[in-house]
Amino acid sequence: MLAGEKRRIVRGILAIVLLLAGLYVFSFASVGAAVFIDTQMGRVNPANGGTDYTPVYHGFSMFGLALLVPWSMCIQRWLYGVKGPALHSVVSGFRFDVFGRALLIIGPVWLIAVVVMNAATPTEQTYWPIADLVGIIVTTLLLVPLQAAGEEYGIRGLVFRAAGSWSRGPRLSVFVGVLVSSLVFMVIHGADDPWINIWYFTLAVSLAVITWRTGGIETAIVIHALLNTVTFLYATAIHSDIGGSIMDRSAGTGSPILLVPIITVVVIAAVVWLRTRRTGPALTPAPVPPHPYAHPAQVATAQ
Repeated sequence: MLAGEKRRIVRGILAIVLLLAGLYVFSFASVGAAVFIDTQMGRVNPANGGTDYTPVYHGFSMFGLALLVPWSMCIQRWLYGVKGPALHSVVSGFRFDVFGRALLIIGPVWLIAVVVMNAATPTEQTYWPIADLVGIIVTTLLLVPLQAAGEEYGIRGLVFRAAGSWSRGPRLSVFVGVLVSSLVFMVIHGADDPWINIWYFTLAVSLAVITWRTGGIETAIVIHALLNTVTFLYATAIHSDIGGSIMDRSAGTGSPILLVPIITVVVIAAVVWLRTRRTGPALTPAPVPPHPYAHPAQVATAQ
């Protein structure tokens, strides 16, 4: 959708830079607000050097990433002149039917893999006040899906399209788009462990392939949102130290158990590919030509 006669590589790089700048600015501002509020309440969250992973800190952190949805649309509009809703799908709208099918068909299989991964990963437990537990659960259900959507609109939406427009050949465009968006996704998570980096990269490649074949980011949002939401809910249920063990991506924290979600998401992407092998990837619909005897106003509307 962003491809043209010119490859506009510099413009694509600028789009990625602006996206990442927004990511860090929104995150910094949101976390700063959480620090201020928690300090007034006598709490010291991780952003302020403490260990109190509070509902306020959790909620503001997720909200900052959710802002990538409108920010990605703004960048696309500014740099490419393409309206924001085009980031949803090839029909320039969010397809709730595709979202619902992904939730009902892919969701149960993916949930099993995510639960197995979390149950087999050792975590440190800590004391949680009841009010904090309830607050974390509420903010997780309300904001974590939006946080996942923000990353999808930014990475599988804007970055994928911008990088894919650097080549005129369709195959090379898909390859470049998948590779660049997946590398950006892996890097922004800042993991030092090889297992975790393999997991992030494989997840990103699979979601990019799914986005390409389905013609929209609805299915990718389902997979990403379920992953993050279930992970936080499970950690809360067993009173894990979210600020410590759950968010730790340092060397040695990953393990072969990550092969469970890795293989599962690869299989899901392969099934999506096979189901679209005859039709090919979903494409942007061609404009419908107006009837030769249509009123001039109707012709203008169709154009």
